Amino acid sequence: MLRRLIEEFGLFLIPFAVFTVYLVLVGRNPLRRVHWDPHLLRLVLTGLAIVIGTLVYEGLFSERRAGGYVPPHMENGRLVPGGFK
Repeated sequence: MLRRLIEEFGLFLIPFAVFTVYLVLVGRNPLRRVHWDPHLLRLVLTGLAIVIGTLVYEGLFSERRAGGYVPPHMENGRLVPGGFK
């Protein structure tokens, strides 16, 4: 679950990273707050749109399994590993 949260947070940070590269390319200091203030709301909304879009895409097009999960169990004295059936 932690991996999933880190991936979504990384997707959220994409617009901020792109804007930082833009500031460097145009010769502005990306560490000065004056360059970020007018664009902060747009960056946050863009990051949220990317995260929501990714979640919707994965929800609609992810692989579906027809059967259910069968947990590990014992059959004839042997441990049978769990899996999707």
